[in-house]
Amino acid sequence: MRPREGDLIETVESTVFDVKGLVHPPAKVIAFPRFIPDQKGFRQRENFHYRKIYSLSERLAFLEQNLPHFIIYDMVFDEKLCEIPLENVKRHYQPTKRLKELKNSQSLDALEADALEFIETLKDSANVPWNSLGISGSLLVKLHTPSSDIDPVVYGSKNCRKVYEALKSLTRDKISHAKTYSLEGLQKLFEFRVKDTQISFEDFVRTESRKILQGKFKDRDYFIRFVKDWREIKAEYGTIRYKNVGYAKIKAEIEDDSEAIFTPCNYKIRNVRILEGPSFPIEEIASFRGRFCEQARKGEAVVAQGKVERVTDFRQNREHFRLLLGNKPSDFMVLA
Repeated sequence: MRPREGDLIETVESTVFDVKGLVHPPAKVIAFPRFIPDQKGFRQRENFHYRKIYSLSERLAFLEQNLPHFIIYDMVFDEKLCEIPLENVKRHYQPTKRLKELKNSQSLDALEADALEFIETLKDSANVPWNSLGISGSLLVKLHTPSSDIDPVVYGSKNCRKVYEALKSLTRDKISHAKTYSLEGLQKLFEFRVKDTQISFEDFVRTESRKILQGKFKDRDYFIRFVKDWREIKAEYGTIRYKNVGYAKIKAEIEDDSEAIFTPCNYKIRNVRILEGPSFPIEEIASFRGRFCEQARKGEAVVAQGKVERVTDFRQNREHFRLLLGNKPSDFMVLA
């Protein structure tokens, strides 16, 4: 078992978790609860009722109340994380296998049919192989509702970039079913994220209106996750260590946005000015959350706020500082 970003796992307690990132401790997986058993929940599977939880604060509250033994202080990442021993994992849900199921099924519901059509459109338009594609989210674990989102996953840098360019063309094609969000769609997205996103609607629109990894397909919301192949992941657990050295607000220029479409995402920055917080020579902005993908482009100035980390790479005997976004509602990155 080798879980990665986009996968879901189910524990022996029948709680379903999102896998986070690509680097995990030995015999454990970093993941956060997404679908929790709840007799009042309206999602049902195998005689279990489930409720979906969204915000990071809600997920942490659930863990503290119900599964506190999964909350671990991790010395490598220098923070408390939800780390699940592999022996506690009952099921491992993989997006590629679920997509194969959809392809081979003779009886798809409306959402499954639209998801398969969308992914097939991406495949044909980008000319990528089927095995580079998958489906995540509620569809992956068969806990979807008629109004659920479509959450495709693309694997491998080369495939991801091809799909990105194809999707860019599709969203500009008037006869295509894939569309970027309208202002009305952005308003709904903002209202959904407002508990976890403390920025103005104007700033939200300036960044989110340009994104193509999210939008509508046949009037269904979609978010596409780009994940690197295993062979492209150089780091192993413990070869890079992170140390929390404070919380800061900065202004900077994007020097390199080539990793901005992936989850986790990364932006190389220059001309950094510390507006608030400790003064360190920050070289990059990073996040494990998909909402910070496509946030800015090369040459643009941004204002960002998040946790400052000292990153020690033992493989290269190198140390640098980064700003990590996504752990707090007060974290943000907007165009300056």
